[in-house]
Amino acid sequence: MFNPYDIVYSVMITEKATAASETLHKYTFKVNPKANKIEIAKAVAALFDDVKVASVNVMNYAGKMKRMRSAKLGKRPDWKKAIVTLSEGKIETL
Repeated sequence: MFNPYDIVYSVMITEKATAASETLHKYTFKVNPKANKIEIAKAVAALFDDVKVASVNVMNYAGKMKRMRSAKLGKRPDWKKAIVTLSEGKIETL
Protein backbone atom coordinates (compact mmCIF):
# COMPACT_ATOMS: atom_id res chain seq x y z
CA MET A 1 0.00 0.00 0.00
CA PHE A 2 1.29 3.45 -0.82
CA ASN A 3 0.64 6.80 0.74
CA PRO A 4 -0.18 9.47 -1.89
CA TYR A 5 1.43 12.15 0.27
CA ASP A 6 4.76 10.29 0.00
CA ILE A 7 4.57 10.48 -3.81
CA VAL A 8 3.15 13.95 -4.51
CA TYR A 9 4.97 16.62 -2.52
CA SER A 10 3.40 19.87 -3.72
CA VAL A 11 1.67 21.68 -6.54
CA MET A 12 4.02 23.99 -8.43
CA ILE A 13 2.47 27.42 -8.89
CA THR A 14 4.40 29.29 -11.55
CA GLU A 15 3.26 31.57 -14.33
CA LYS A 16 3.69 28.88 -16.98
CA ALA A 17 2.01 26.16 -14.88
CA THR A 18 -0.97 28.39 -14.11
CA ALA A 19 -1.51 29.18 -17.79
CA ALA A 20 -1.33 25.47 -18.68
CA SER A 21 -3.83 24.55 -15.98
CA GLU A 22 -6.37 27.13 -17.14
CA THR A 23 -6.26 26.34 -20.85
CA LEU A 24 -4.95 22.78 -21.26
CA HIS A 25 -6.03 21.11 -17.96
CA LYS A 26 -2.38 20.28 -17.18
CA TYR A 27 -1.19 20.53 -13.59
CA THR A 28 2.42 20.54 -12.42
CA PHE A 29 3.57 18.72 -9.27
CA LYS A 30 6.84 18.23 -7.45
CA VAL A 31 7.03 14.46 -6.85
CA ASN A 32 9.21 11.80 -5.28
CA PRO A 33 12.23 11.08 -7.53
CA LYS A 34 11.68 7.32 -7.16
CA ALA A 35 8.01 7.41 -8.24
CA ASN A 36 6.99 6.24 -11.71
CA LYS A 37 4.16 7.48 -13.94
CA ILE A 38 1.62 4.87 -12.81
CA GLU A 39 2.21 5.65 -9.12
CA ILE A 40 1.93 9.39 -9.78
CA ALA A 41 -1.37 8.96 -11.64
CA LYS A 42 -2.84 6.85 -8.83
CA ALA A 43 -1.66 9.31 -6.18
CA VAL A 44 -3.20 12.33 -7.95
CA ALA A 45 -6.48 10.46 -8.40
CA ALA A 46 -6.46 9.53 -4.70
CA LEU A 47 -5.62 13.04 -3.46
CA PHE A 48 -8.18 14.97 -5.49
CA ASP A 49 -11.87 14.02 -5.74
CA ASP A 50 -13.65 13.70 -9.12
CA VAL A 51 -10.40 13.73 -11.12
CA LYS A 52 -9.49 11.35 -13.97
CA VAL A 53 -5.88 11.36 -15.15
CA ALA A 54 -5.35 11.14 -18.91
CA SER A 55 -1.53 11.17 -19.03
CA VAL A 56 1.58 11.88 -16.97
CA ASN A 57 4.85 13.38 -18.21
CA VAL A 58 7.88 13.43 -15.90
CA MET A 59 11.17 15.31 -15.90
CA ASN A 60 14.22 14.70 -13.74
CA TYR A 61 16.21 17.71 -12.58
CA ALA A 62 19.75 17.60 -11.27
CA GLY A 63 20.48 19.72 -8.22
CA LYS A 64 22.64 22.77 -8.78
CA MET A 65 26.08 23.26 -7.32
CA LYS A 66 26.05 26.26 -4.99
CA ARG A 67 28.66 27.97 -2.85
CA MET A 68 28.03 27.78 0.85
CA ARG A 69 29.15 30.38 3.37
CA SER A 70 32.77 29.88 2.51
CA ALA A 71 34.60 28.74 -0.61
CA LYS A 72 33.22 25.21 -0.16
CA LEU A 73 30.76 23.90 -2.70
CA GLY A 74 27.46 22.33 -1.79
CA LYS A 75 24.79 20.67 -3.89
CA ARG A 76 21.05 21.13 -3.89
CA PRO A 77 19.06 17.88 -4.01
CA ASP A 78 17.93 16.25 -7.24
CA TRP A 79 14.18 16.42 -7.83
CA LYS A 80 11.44 15.30 -10.22
CA LYS A 81 8.62 17.28 -11.81
CA ALA A 82 5.41 15.70 -13.15
CA ILE A 83 2.94 17.32 -15.52
CA VAL A 84 -0.44 15.61 -15.16
CA THR A 85 -3.09 16.02 -17.87
CA LEU A 86 -6.67 15.54 -16.70
CA SER A 87 -9.51 14.18 -18.81
CA GLU A 88 -12.17 15.04 -16.22
CA GLY A 89 -12.32 17.27 -13.20
CA LYS A 90 -10.44 20.27 -11.94
CA ILE A 91 -7.90 20.87 -9.18
CA GLU A 92 -8.22 23.94 -6.98
CA THR A 93 -4.67 25.09 -6.27
CA LEU A 94 -5.46 27.96 -3.91
